[in-house]
Amino acid sequence: MITVPGGHVTLSDRRTERSWTVEVAPYLLSAHPLTRADYAQVTTTRPDGGQDGGRLPAHSVSWWDAVRYCNALSRQEGLTPAYRLPHTAETADTTDGGDGEGAHITWDRDADGYRLPTEAEWEHACRAGTSGPRYGPLDDIAWHRGNSGERIHEVGGRRPNPWGLYDMLGNVWEWCWDFYDPEVYGSYRVLRGGGWFDEHWSCRASVRRRSHPTLRIEDVGLRLARSPRP
Repeated sequence: MITVPGGHVTLSDRRTERSWTVEVAPYLLSAHPLTRADYAQVTTTRPDGGQDGGRLPAHSVSWWDAVRYCNALSRQEGLTPAYRLPHTAETADTTDGGDGEGAHITWDRDADGYRLPTEAEWEHACRAGTSGPRYGPLDDIAWHRGNSGERIHEVGGRRPNPWGLYDMLGNVWEWCWDFYDPEVYGSYRVLRGGGWFDEHWSCRASVRRRSHPTLRIEDVGLRLARSPRP
C-alpha cells in the first residue's frame, strides 16, 4: 500500500459538461490492481475462471464481488470491515440481498479495513501532482489497444506514476465506491482508468465510465484502498 497525500482534485464529466472540486484526506492505495493470485487466496476462486497467470489483474469482478472481497480480506487481517452489507449479500451467490441496486450497503468511514477508493481519491492518486491528461507518455505507462496485443498483462509492467502507483491507466478499468449519476443511471457505479482493449482517448486521468454493480466484465478489476488509523 502506498501512502497518498491529501489535497484537492477537480473532476469533470464530458456528458454533462460539469466539473466539481473535492478535498481529499490522506489515505492508502495499493501500488497496483488486485491480482488473480491475491483474489484467489481470500476467496478460493478466480472470478474469471483462470487457472494460471497469478500476476495478472483479477478481472470479471462485479462491484459486489469487489466490496465482498474487501470485507473478507479485512476480516482475515483482523481489521474492521469498511462495508455493512445485508446478511444475504455476504456470499458470492447473491447480489445485494435481492434488488442488485446497492441501496442497502453503507460505508463505515471510521473503519480501518480495505475498501474501494472514491472517485476523487482515484483521480487524485492517478494524477499524482501532474496536470496533464496522463502522468507520462501513454505507451510507457499503460497497456491499451495500441500496444497490448488485445490481451491483459501482468501488473507492474509499465512505468509507475510519480507516487509509485502502477497501471493507474490501462490494463483494467477499476471500480470506485461512487454512484455515477443516480438521477439518470440509478445504481450504476463509477469505473476509472481505461483497459487493455480501449483506444488512447479512454486512457486519461479524467475519463469516467459506468456499469451496473452486478455485472462482471472482462476488462474490469479493482484496486484496494484503506483509511489510515486515527
